[in-house]
Amino acid sequence: MSLAPARTDAVASPGPPPAGGDRRLGDIVRGARSRAVGIVLPLILLGGWQLLASSGIYSAAQLPPPGEVATAFAELAGRGELWHHLAISTQRVLIGFAVGAGSGLLLGGLVGLSRTASAVLSPTVQAIRAVPSLAWVPLLLLWLGIGETPKIVLVAIGAFFPVYTTVAAALAHVDPHLIEVGRAYGRSGVRLLVTVLFPAATPAILSGLRLGLAQGWLFLVAAELIASSMGLGFLLIDSQNTGRTDVMLLAIILLALLGKLSDTLLGLGERRLPVVRR
Repeated sequence: MSLAPARTDAVASPGPPPAGGDRRLGDIVRGARSRAVGIVLPLILLGGWQLLASSGIYSAAQLPPPGEVATAFAELAGRGELWHHLAISTQRVLIGFAVGAGSGLLLGGLVGLSRTASAVLSPTVQAIRAVPSLAWVPLLLLWLGIGETPKIVLVAIGAFFPVYTTVAAALAHVDPHLIEVGRAYGRSGVRLLVTVLFPAATPAILSGLRLGLAQGWLFLVAAELIASSMGLGFLLIDSQNTGRTDVMLLAIILLALLGKLSDTLLGLGERRLPVVRR
């Protein structure tokens, strides 16, 4: 008796999906989960704000509810006034950040490249760093007048120190063997800095830029104390003088949102650089 031949036309089971697709899907899921978790605390704070405002502990003049702040936003936006404040403040921060971060990169690079420059400059720069932002206001008014220049200079001062400190520290910790290889290929001075040191320290430098941008927003309010008639800092001080607590809270929230937005955009640019991708 002969046995029936084994079937050879069975459909093969599909193989596993490509690993790259799974990785991308996992990144998307993790990113969405992280964003969802990040919204939880602001919602809790918003609910706590509403409960506290309606509890009677504070009057409406001391702590207006979120609805009144939203009404103030609609009022200022409807008049077109709010967009001028936003545009002016953003312009001051961006220009001041560009000047301060550029100066921080240059001086931090010099200090990181030269031990002599580090010994000469570092103590003085670190001492100046300890000066509070408001202490610069009368001096800048005296030197630069009441135009846009002192405001931008103050924001630049705020952005300078985090960038300078981060760059100088990052360059000081670059692998010495990498520097030796660069010098073996004829790199020295500025060429060594640009082609070897800066690329090696790029992740730390980008972190310093983000810190500098955040510090620029912190210095903005002090900058807009300098005889200003526009900007979110002016709106904050003016609302205090006129008793508009709703506008005051609106200005604080907008400063926080703009600072977060600018940091997010800089972070997106950072992730696009191949040297910092993980």
